[in-house]
Amino acid sequence: MKTVLEGRTKTVTIERGGPTIIIGERINPTGRKRLGEALLAGDMDYVRNEALKQVEDGADVIDINVGVAGGDEDKLLPMAVQAVSEVIDCPICIDSPHPTALPKALAICPGRPLINSVNGEEASLARVLPLVKEFNTAVIGLTMDDEGIPTTAEKRFAIAEKIVNRAAQLGIPAESIVIDCLALTVGADHQAALVTLETIRRVSAELGVNIALGASNVSFGLPDRETINELFLAMAIQAGLTCAIVHPGKAKRGIMVVDMLLGRDEFAMKYIKYHRAQEKKAAANA
Repeated sequence: MKTVLEGRTKTVTIERGGPTIIIGERINPTGRKRLGEALLAGDMDYVRNEALKQVEDGADVIDINVGVAGGDEDKLLPMAVQAVSEVIDCPICIDSPHPTALPKALAICPGRPLINSVNGEEASLARVLPLVKEFNTAVIGLTMDDEGIPTTAEKRFAIAEKIVNRAAQLGIPAESIVIDCLALTVGADHQAALVTLETIRRVSAELGVNIALGASNVSFGLPDRETINELFLAMAIQAGLTCAIVHPGKAKRGIMVVDMLLGRDEFAMKYIKYHRAQEKKAAANA
């Protein structure tokens, strides 16, 4: 199952057995005051630099979320998508639930972007899936619905199946759906990571679609979050994760090691090349 995304000139293929694709999560004002201020001021140079830095750190796809309090998303989302597409070649992930801003951004986005996201709520399915069909995009499907995020793998799997089936009714192929099995903090529920991993395994085995995950939620409120996130990502990739929504500067090395150990890096050449580049970069900055 191959999910193909296209940027201005670069194509990225998400597939099981291939390298784990990294979606850079940093253009998101949640918890990032300076970015929020830049968006409100219309400072697209700041946004461009965030995108470029993530590509330099190893992102394959750049997520764009402009949901800042007091901001005009109808204006900001297309503006940010346009600004980022001017400086990067890789695909864009448009991250917005806004009913009018999303189609405006899709209309000016080059290539074949990824929409983040649709979920099992009837309103969400009715609003987002027609846009996926109209603009021929791929979409992330969240395993939550009108009742919230289920606490069992069985119920999350049922929502994933519902999204895939509802998309098929509109003529959207399964390869255009990337399911996010959702990570919740183990600080609040010690079974949370296990439920996510079991959902990943079931979706991978029974639906065969590609799987995304924003892994950092698993460590919320806990000390040494980076270690927790890195180890959880490794477990998720082993379970079937094909696309990680992460801070590339913090996650790239660990993901490359996991891919190498899973036999996805012939003679470890990609890892060696990456390691040498990082050594050269560190020496230049010393």
